[in-house]
Amino acid sequence: MLKSMTGFGRAEKNVGDKTFQVDIKSLNGKQFELQLKLPGFLRPLEFDIRRTLSEKLGRGSVDCTISLKETGSAKPVSINIGLAKAYYKPLAELSAELNLDPSHILSTLIKLPEVITPTSETLTDEEWADFEKVLLAAIDDLNVHRLEEGKILEEDLILRINNISTQQDQVIKLEPLRQQKIRDGLTKLLEENVGKDNYDTNKLEQELIYYIEKIDISEEQVRLRNHCEYFKSILAEKEESKGKKLSFILQEIGREINTTGAKAYDSTIQKCVVMMKDELEKAKEQILNVL
Repeated sequence: MLKSMTGFGRAEKNVGDKTFQVDIKSLNGKQFELQLKLPGFLRPLEFDIRRTLSEKLGRGSVDCTISLKETGSAKPVSINIGLAKAYYKPLAELSAELNLDPSHILSTLIKLPEVITPTSETLTDEEWADFEKVLLAAIDDLNVHRLEEGKILEEDLILRINNISTQQDQVIKLEPLRQQKIRDGLTKLLEENVGKDNYDTNKLEQELIYYIEKIDISEEQVRLRNHCEYFKSILAEKEESKGKKLSFILQEIGREINTTGAKAYDSTIQKCVVMMKDELEKAKEQILNVL
C-alpha cells in the first residue's frame, strides 16, 4: 500500500456560533513543511494545529487555510472607533484641500495601524474539541486522496521494476554469447597480428579466463534481482511512510545497472542497460511523490 504526498482535503462544520472551513493542499517535499493561514483569534491554538497536521500527514509541502465563514454573534476583530475618528478629521481636511473624493476615506481608515485589531476572543476547551474534529475531517479527506493517488503510483512503480527485470532477463540470456564473442575476438586479433602458430594457446586460455572473470556480471545480476524483489516486497507492506526507503533501494538498483553497463563491452547488452536506466529514471521521478 502506497500513499502519495499529493492531495486535497476539505471539511466544514459549525462550532458554537462559528462556521469553520478547513482546506488542506499537499504536495511532495523532503520534510514536513507547512504554510498555515488562520483567523487571528486562533493564533493561541496555532501550535496545537501545527502539531496535529504534522502527526497526521507525516511528510510533504502542506498548505492549510482555516476560514471563518459565518460569525453569528462572534467578533473575530474589533474596531477602535475612537482612533478611527481621530484619524478621520485630518484625513477629511487633507481630502478637501486636495480636492479628492471623500468617499474613499473609509477604505483608507481601516488600513491604518491599530484601527482594526484581532480580539482576544479564542475557542473554549469544548469548542477546541469540536474544531479539532473539523481539522481531522479535512485531514481524513486529504488522506483519502493520497491513497487514491498512491494506488496509481504503486501500479506505475511495479511496471517500471518489472520492465527492468525483463531487460535483465535479456542480459542474462546474452551473457554466454558475450563471453564467446570476447574469446573469438581476441583469438582473431592474435591470429591476424601475430600468426596462428606464433602464440601459446595455453597462455591465451589463462589470460582469457582472467579477463572474462574481471568483466563477469553475474554477481551484479544476482544483486539486481534481489533489489527488485525487495523493492516490490516493501511496496506490499502496510507501512504508510516508505518513500525514503524505496528511494534508497532504487539507488542500489541504479548502482548494479551502472556496473553492468561498465563491464558489458557488448552493444546488445548496452542497449538493455539503457532501457533499464530509462525505466529507473521514471521510477525515481514517481518515488518523489511517495510519502
